[in-house]
Amino acid sequence: MRLDQIWQYPVKSMLGARVQHATLALNGIGNDRLWALRDEVRGAIASGRKVVGLPRLAASYTGGDHTVTITLPDGQLVLSSDADANERLSAGVGHPVSLWPSQPTSNADFYRRGTPDSSDMMVELRTIFGRLDDEPLPDLSVFPPEMMEFEYPPGNFFDCYPLMIMSSSAVRTMREALPNSAIDERRFRPSLVIDTGDLAGHPEFEWVGRRLRIGSTEVQIGSACPRCGLVTREFAADLPADTAVLRHIVRDLDQNVGVYATVTSVGSIAVGDSVELV
Repeated sequence: MRLDQIWQYPVKSMLGARVQHATLALNGIGNDRLWALRDEVRGAIASGRKVVGLPRLAASYTGGDHTVTITLPDGQLVLSSDADANERLSAGVGHPVSLWPSQPTSNADFYRRGTPDSSDMMVELRTIFGRLDDEPLPDLSVFPPEMMEFEYPPGNFFDCYPLMIMSSSAVRTMREALPNSAIDERRFRPSLVIDTGDLAGHPEFEWVGRRLRIGSTEVQIGSACPRCGLVTREFAADLPADTAVLRHIVRDLDQNVGVYATVTSVGSIAVGDSVELV
């Protein structure tokens, strides 16, 4: 196996870009998700799960000071340093938002969950995960207990764990299972994609509980990654909204795509690095 793709997402829930090399730190890919939008209605960090227009924005770094340039769906550019950035971003996603850099762990209130859309917890969870009435919710025990209180782990904007890893086999297998759907990595927002050659199905599910050595670094595979309604959103003109993707994941993949991982040995990684189970 080898490392095929490294993804960096400057702004939480926005489209990111592939990079050829990166640092791998305890909190994941270097310079990943340093920014996020805050939902000014719910009073919490915004996510594409609830702010439907958010995944259609794309972000990239400008210069070496982590200033970000955000591309709106109509092609207009917004810099994080623009005085009217919040106003233009709110118009771009159709919802009141503000742009924030990550806050220190000590500012725990910034990361707390916001006002739910429903007072019924089951309705709220089904909305977040995009589940139909006759579909099961995922196993919530795979999430860290602090996620009941916080939108994201304090000090970070990643979802529950620093890394989400997919195999090239998984992407190929889903394309075969969903020939009428647009399937590529952008819909699933991986940190890393591992080239698994001709292996069939979703081989990463078998890695749970094991470690992967990637070049000189190592990661611990924690659990399969339960999928929410975000995978059904429109990301770009060639990745339209598609509920069939989530129906397949729930029905045929035990609700999961990819695996969560934590970093146990830090260092530098590059596309083409060898990957092996240890």
